[in-house]
Amino acid sequence: MTLIKSISGIRGTIGGKSGEALTPLDIVKFTAAYGSWLKKRNTEKPLRVIVGRDARLSGKMVSDLVCSTLVGMGFYVIDLGLSTTPTVEIAVPIENALGGIVLTASHNPIQWNALKLLNEKGEFISGADGEELLKMADNEDFDFAEVKTLGKIEANDTYIQKHIDLILALPLVDKEAIKNAKFKVCIDAVNSTGGIAVPMLLEALGVTDIKKINCEPTGIFAHNPEPLPENLREISSELRKGNYDLGIVVDPDVDRLAFISEDGEPFGEEYTLVAVADYILKNSKKKKGLTTVSNLSSTLALKDVTLKAGGEYFSAAVGEVNVVTKMKEVKAIIGGEGNGGIIYPELHYGRDALVGIALFLSHLAKFGKPIGFLRSTYPNYHIAKKKVELTTDLNVDEVLSEIKAKYDRYPLNTEDGVKVNFDKEWVHLRKSNTEPIIRIYAESEFETTASNLADKIIRDIKEVISLKS
Repeated sequence: MTLIKSISGIRGTIGGKSGEALTPLDIVKFTAAYGSWLKKRNTEKPLRVIVGRDARLSGKMVSDLVCSTLVGMGFYVIDLGLSTTPTVEIAVPIENALGGIVLTASHNPIQWNALKLLNEKGEFISGADGEELLKMADNEDFDFAEVKTLGKIEANDTYIQKHIDLILALPLVDKEAIKNAKFKVCIDAVNSTGGIAVPMLLEALGVTDIKKINCEPTGIFAHNPEPLPENLREISSELRKGNYDLGIVVDPDVDRLAFISEDGEPFGEEYTLVAVADYILKNSKKKKGLTTVSNLSSTLALKDVTLKAGGEYFSAAVGEVNVVTKMKEVKAIIGGEGNGGIIYPELHYGRDALVGIALFLSHLAKFGKPIGFLRSTYPNYHIAKKKVELTTDLNVDEVLSEIKAKYDRYPLNTEDGVKVNFDKEWVHLRKSNTEPIIRIYAESEFETTASNLADKIIRDIKEVISLKS
């Protein structure tokens, strides 16, 4: 059983002992800490907060605990029910709420759930805010409401449509071009809330030929929910035997997006951001000072596309809050993460698969050729994504320090773990924010080179561990 407290929220497996997993006691404690933190920051404003969840099996139980705890603290809770992470993010400022909680473990398997915590802007709380909140949880520094000042819950299921309406109003979303393209689309929403939101969006964009796979929001994931090629065999097979233009895949909370080409081959999750950024860069009214941002584990192709457009590229530490901070700092017009996370500031500062779909389809419609041909127009890199399981007694910082020393003759970036830069290749190793693992990502123009580079680093890590044991 696992409980992880990080900038990505409070995440853990359901069941087990308190403090070792995400149990009802832990859910109440961390919700109470969040409510206390909101009260401390906002002494004059009405106590209003947004809650929404994905469709995973534990979602209703977790939601009931969260909402009731907030009511016990005097909050007026607007419960969006089955929703998406970006939809909750958008609802927070519209409702003038103090914050929001998204109940989702994103790409993690069915036994996981999490509390993703938002500030008044509908953005993830900062690392410093998270530390303060965790201290409040440890100290159980809570102040509950008296009986006459208890809060209440309002159910509101209108926000997915409001989210879609905001997307349709964006100048670079070309509904007419998409409608005229007459796309035939296949969707895999892994039996979560993307099965509600993605068809609604496509129909609003004028797409009428839609094949739905795993779109019933039962919470029983039909496959590993991370949208990686090895988990998408069903939709890839469907595209190979059907006459489709493309496939669309989202994760359980609809903040990650991947496409499948017309021949069943993955477009590449890393290239979701590359393609959307290419479209934004080419069509932006702003012709000078164009900037883009992605995290340190994302493909070099975004940098290549940005430089080709006369713009400037910046990198950030892994984690949505870090990417958003950098995007604001450099006034980026588009950014995100190579895991299929699109952040488009003109809508909001959060990863959003729905706006990514609308922008990508606008791009593809205007491009006028198959999606596979579009992919061939971009620099071709390969990323190997591997991991090393952690044991509780392992000092990760010491391991990273040893790797840093071993490769100190190469350009290094230690902003987030250790990234070793070679010419057109790199390897990045860091402790995960969401799982008890060290992630090792490596990129090269050659698939075997990327894999071999990642394997070499894994051998180095295991050697360090064996010497210390």
